[in-house]
Amino acid sequence: MRAAVGLGALAVGGVVSRACGPSGGNAPAAAPHPSQAPAGAPPPLHVQPPPAAGPPAAAAARPPTYRLRPFAGETSMGAPSHNAAVRTHAVYSMEEGGRRIALTFDDGPDPLYTPQVLRILAQYDVQATFCVIGENAVQYPQLLHDIANGGHAVANHSWTHPQLTKLKPAAARSELSRTSDLIEKILGAPPQWARAPYGDWNPVTLGICADLGMEPLGWSIDTNDWARPGTRSITNSVLRDIKDGAIVLCHDGGGNRSQTVAAVRDYLPRLLDSGFVPVRPEL
Repeated sequence: MRAAVGLGALAVGGVVSRACGPSGGNAPAAAPHPSQAPAGAPPPLHVQPPPAAGPPAAAAARPPTYRLRPFAGETSMGAPSHNAAVRTHAVYSMEEGGRRIALTFDDGPDPLYTPQVLRILAQYDVQATFCVIGENAVQYPQLLHDIANGGHAVANHSWTHPQLTKLKPAAARSELSRTSDLIEKILGAPPQWARAPYGDWNPVTLGICADLGMEPLGWSIDTNDWARPGTRSITNSVLRDIKDGAIVLCHDGGGNRSQTVAAVRDYLPRLLDSGFVPVRPEL
């Protein structure tokens, strides 16, 4: 926790403005995100099976073991000794069963929008995964504590949001390792998950990811909220395509995310009413 004080002094400038969607340069128009893993792929990962969720009124009925624990190292981080296997692709969905889903938020932390998303998640007592950019995290270390103390996972989304596959291996490793080191310095344990900017992995970067002790996290539902298509469009993309085991991609940073915040406020209670349970993916 003391690390957060020292790191806060490093804050300069504004939040890095990035997005997982097209942003010019050589970034692909859309990252690959099939809803099912390719043939011959490793089996989907298990998730911690909480009991069924519901609107806020139902929260009191949940067993105490479901309640989010208040310690950052316990709620959001994997053990430093975790050895990840080298995968051939990212994890695009979770194991089906129990209508469990994963809500993920990229490109933060952002001092305006991340707290708003956290308040909505806390209102409904559910968990999510925040894929943070190192350049933003170093400016707002307290937001990482807020994320982890809320019971959410903190994942690695690189230091500056480049297309990792366009970098030399040493540069790609630096993007991921610097961010993991920062997360560990702030929260006391390294991240278990990494999401490549634009969802773009190749064998080299997948190997680096595994070597750094992380699993590559993809998505099965892309809300395209980075493009600000309107709150209704974001909400509809989630409700239309949601299914057991889905991983939903949204953004809490990288620009004006007011539409995303409004959409989360709209679709989250509707997902809960339909019996879906947002959780952190577990190894």
